[in-house]
Amino acid sequence: MEAKYYYKKLEAYKESKTLVIMIYKLLRGFPREETYALCDQLRRAVVSVPSNLAEGSGRTSAKDQAHFIEMAFGSLMEVDCQIEIAQELGYISSDELNDVTQQIRQVAALLSGMRN
Repeated sequence: MEAKYYYKKLEAYKESKTLVIMIYKLLRGFPREETYALCDQLRRAVVSVPSNLAEGSGRTSAKDQAHFIEMAFGSLMEVDCQIEIAQELGYISSDELNDVTQQIRQVAALLSGMRN
């Protein structure tokens, strides 16, 4: 694999992709009326996490790379907020929320490590 694709080796990238899959599977059980509302918001936010890591890895300056890590972290916090709302609306169970929250925390810790 070429050096420019090193982001695929990052643990934060791998774990954020796991989060994407978790969210997409949960969205299958959301009510139809949420298809173009909360579902779309969650999809965009969760996909943004690994996407920003990939885009940032293509930047040459440390400042630019740090910016994309910050963007990934912001998107992750958006997912955290939205998934909590989904649970409060009864779209997912407390156990599902706990599983996703655990994955979010893991990704957040990895991103925090990259920020430092």
